[in-house]
This record gives sequence, C-alpha cells and structure tokens, in this order.
Amino acid sequence: MKAGLLFSGGKDSALAAVLLSRDYEVELNTFVFDPDREVPSVEAAARALGFPWQKRSLGLECLTAAAGQVVRDGHPCTAITAVHRRAVRLLAQEYEVVADGTRMNDRVPMLTRGDAMSLADRYGCSYVRPLLGYGKVEVQRLAARHLSVAYGETGTIENGDYEYEIRAAVGRMGHRCAELFPARHEQSLVTGATGT
Repeated sequence: MKAGLLFSGGKDSALAAVLLSRDYEVELNTFVFDPDREVPSVEAAARALGFPWQKRSLGLECLTAAAGQVVRDGHPCTAITAVHRRAVRLLAQEYEVVADGTRMNDRVPMLTRGDAMSLADRYGCSYVRPLLGYGKVEVQRLAARHLSVAYGETGTIENGDYEYEIRAAVGRMGHRCAELFPARHEQSLVTGATGT
C-alpha cells in the first residue's frame, strides 16, 4: 500500500520515510506555494533516500493568506498549522495513508486528534505520524544513524519547509521577520542516507 508523506527534505520527514518504508510504498510530496519555485536540494534529498518524489503547489493565494495571518497574529504558529492541514487534506484525496514527520514535542505544525478523525471520516484515509512517540533527542540520534544532514538557520538553508516562502512573503509585505518569527530556529536538509 502506498503512503503519501509530506516531505520538506529535512531530517524529521526523511526519518519518517525510513520508518514508514518498512510497511508501505513511500512517496514523498513537497508542497511549495509558487508553482514555479524549484527545490533542487529537496529533490536531491529524495533521490538520496531512494523514494519517488513530487513537488506540488498550494498556490500563491495560500501564501498571501498565510503571510497575512502571520502579520495579524504576530507569530507564525496558526498560519503554518493551517498550511500543513491544507497539504495533508490534499494528499488525503489521493492516498489511503497520509503521513508527516511531526514528532512528540512539536508545537507547530501539529494537527489535533479531531483533525485526524476528520481526515478519516471525510476522505477514508489513515493519518500516520511515525515520529509522534519520539522526542527531539531520540529523533536526532536516529537521524544520525540513518541520514547525513546539513543544519542551518531558517532562511539560510533551502529546504521545502513552509516557513521559507512565508518569511519571504512577509518581508515583501514590508514587515521584519525577526519580529514575527522565532529567533535561532534551526532547519535541516538531508544530504544523503547512511544505509544503516
């Protein structure tokens, strides 16, 4: 059975793919807003993992709405979770199993139990979070065992995380991202698989 996994190219979604591959045919799906945006580093990460990959677009109107939400709220939490919910729902229309790389201590994005039940009721799919029982330390340990990973501050490392494009849109609106987004937020990008 196929599982459609939301894939940013980072260690969490990559590790989720590795864990899911024991029981499913994993297909990686990266959502961007701008359909013309190329994400070669994310495509290379998918290739390194050996899973089929495709880029999908949420649309520029979704980006405008997300950036506006960040400015209104003064933080990105609600906007990023709403974008994530939309991406999961789009995958739920195609896959019987939809997955992401959210882990135990994540606050954003994090779908609620009600969101998961709604997906099952509305689309007849299962929503799977293979890292939900793992905290940050354990995810880092497992990622180090299975993956080669580059790390960098958000905005300095180009992965398929929603925040990358939302930050740019907020900046184009004339707002300072440093006032709206958390400082020292580290991102990751998978550069290879260790094969262990």
